[in-house]
Amino acid sequence: MSGKPKLTYPNGRGRMESIRWLLAAAGVEFEEEFLETREQYQKLIKDGALLFDQVPLVEIDGMKMVQTRAILSYIAAKYNLYGKDLKERAFIDMYVEGTADLMGMIITFVFTPPQERNLALIIERATTRYFPVYEKVLKQHGQEFLVGNRFSWADVQLLEAILMVEEKEPTVLSKFPVLQAFKARISNIPTIKKFLQPGSQRKPPPDDQYVATVMAIFKKD
Repeated sequence: MSGKPKLTYPNGRGRMESIRWLLAAAGVEFEEEFLETREQYQKLIKDGALLFDQVPLVEIDGMKMVQTRAILSYIAAKYNLYGKDLKERAFIDMYVEGTADLMGMIITFVFTPPQERNLALIIERATTRYFPVYEKVLKQHGQEFLVGNRFSWADVQLLEAILMVEEKEPTVLSKFPVLQAFKARISNIPTIKKFLQPGSQRKPPPDDQYVATVMAIFKKD
């Protein structure tokens, strides 16, 4: 064992991408094992590696962790990206849940039948429900980061969400100048900047091949 966290998931974004982002932001190197067949997935279940028969699976500190939220909060706490006290954690949790809701709409978008896809709803939610909150928070306290004037999990996930929405609508931040500055600032943090470079373990937007692979692995019997 190298001691590096090991991530097991298909070779694409999905629920694992926020975990990759957070590890990268913390400057933690990690290994990946990509699920490519249903047989690999079934073997993990048979071997008892998946607590609820679900991935993401992250092997870290001698644990086989599942459930995206549990994995993310463990990583955030371990690498001091989870605030200095309970109150700050509560705000980080609220902000993270907001971005998770928005990103969830995008993650499921490609798995929705084309005639049922509603990109306009995603953009509408981003610009009227979610981004105004973060714009207001940053504007009110005038600090560089969302919580406690220090870099946290909330900042990492907000940048991830912004970039995901911009892939769908490049002008989405046009009415959010504070978020534009936030995006530029967080993108320049050395660990984030490295993750955003070509050749990193960041995954591209899902294509038809990725969707087909995921559907084949997790198809209902």
